[in-house]
Amino acid sequence: MSTELIFKSVAELAGMLDSRKISSVELVQTFAARTHAVDGRVKAFNSRDEAGALDAARASDERRAKNQATGPLDGIPVGFKDVIAVEGQPLTCSSKMLANYISPYDATVTEKLKAAGAIPWGRLNMDEFAMGSSTENSAFGVTCNPWDLSRVPGGSSGGSAAAVAAGEAPVSLGSDTGGSIRQPAALCGIVGLKPTYGLVSRYGLAAFASSLDQIGTFAHSVEDAAVMLAAIAGHDSRDSTSFETEIPDYRAELGKRKGSWRLGVPKEFFGDGLDPEIAASVRQAIEFYRGAGCEIREVSMPFTSEYAIAAYYIIATAECSSNLARYDGVRYGHRSKEATNAIDLYFKSRAEGFGQEVKRRIILGTYVLSSGYYDAYYIRAQKVRSLIRDEFMRVFQDCDALLSPTTPTAAFKIGEKSADPLSMYLSDIYTIGVNLAGLPGISIPCGFTAGKLPIGLQLIGQPFREADLLAIAHRYEQAHDWHKRHPDL
Repeated sequence: MSTELIFKSVAELAGMLDSRKISSVELVQTFAARTHAVDGRVKAFNSRDEAGALDAARASDERRAKNQATGPLDGIPVGFKDVIAVEGQPLTCSSKMLANYISPYDATVTEKLKAAGAIPWGRLNMDEFAMGSSTENSAFGVTCNPWDLSRVPGGSSGGSAAAVAAGEAPVSLGSDTGGSIRQPAALCGIVGLKPTYGLVSRYGLAAFASSLDQIGTFAHSVEDAAVMLAAIAGHDSRDSTSFETEIPDYRAELGKRKGSWRLGVPKEFFGDGLDPEIAASVRQAIEFYRGAGCEIREVSMPFTSEYAIAAYYIIATAECSSNLARYDGVRYGHRSKEATNAIDLYFKSRAEGFGQEVKRRIILGTYVLSSGYYDAYYIRAQKVRSLIRDEFMRVFQDCDALLSPTTPTAAFKIGEKSADPLSMYLSDIYTIGVNLAGLPGISIPCGFTAGKLPIGLQLIGQPFREADLLAIAHRYEQAHDWHKRHPDL
């Protein structure tokens, strides 16, 4: 097994497949061998269908032999966060509630990736129902950070990030409700892209907070993220929030867009709570852009920095309470064997099926939606959300994109914040506002701490301007090799 092969980009792997230097079957076998070798320690996967992946690889090799390959993803294994539907595979959301559930259909993103020739390569661990920032809230166990197995990979898409960082999958899908792609990407030293809300269909994504959830990608490079986005983006009539907009060739646009961008730096994002090592690395990245001819502007976003977390944890928990009401032990999901009547069935099924963090958020969400508190909390939080979006759009009148840290700290120890939910929630302090405003954001590697833990730079773009956002990120990546460094497992 070649460690050089498992860390190659999708573009490089596609080139090797096209030149017949390797077959898709050999590629799947290589990633399978790597996964068998390291996943006992990383614990990124909940399940895998190696036989199905090999069948799909053989079909890909046959297409290529006939010169009928469907593009750069044909024959490439892709990991799926266990919250995205793949027909015939488990869809557990890392919860006991859905431990035995098999999806009867494909999500839209799954359909699109299959049409592009990509190979579904297993179900990746996550915080239960995407609620968490560390992938410790999983019924399937804790995923570890490949750079330091005693630390978390971030969350909720921790398995998706860890699998790519550890070389168990070349690319993967995750979902981002308040930072759940960008935060684990930063902690695992890879690229994580959260698209504009509505650019990628949510059909087939098990819902946490419907107005915030968005499917996105993990990859080793910005170019690979662009390839993946081009494959999954686009309008879908099955998703009422899906937006009709032109989908450019994001990969091709990377080399075309080389403008002298105006980049904003929110001064509030460099205040108390930010680790000095992270601040230094991010400021070095900002200076790179200045040296590259970009105009750097300090901007002020006091409303977002002060109120985003409070508004988010009202809106997200309210929507969680509504969305998770369907798991009642009657229609589908876990059904308690201890129940003696209908009411008992409802209470015991939910008590047994949901973990502590999910229960905490359901209770909080039910409270803020209850009679007498709906106006005081939920409606007010929605008004705050509108003001946060307005603040972003005001800043974007003078800036093409924003630069900030992705996370306030590097990866923390497993168990370090488990007893303090509020401390855990602050892990997403720089990412949550992007979801509330429905904007695109990307995290790219920009350095390491003295303890050899990855540091992420977050770039925030204007709505549906992913081509510009990716090009700006690509400019930095091309001049640095942080994304080419990998953990020694």
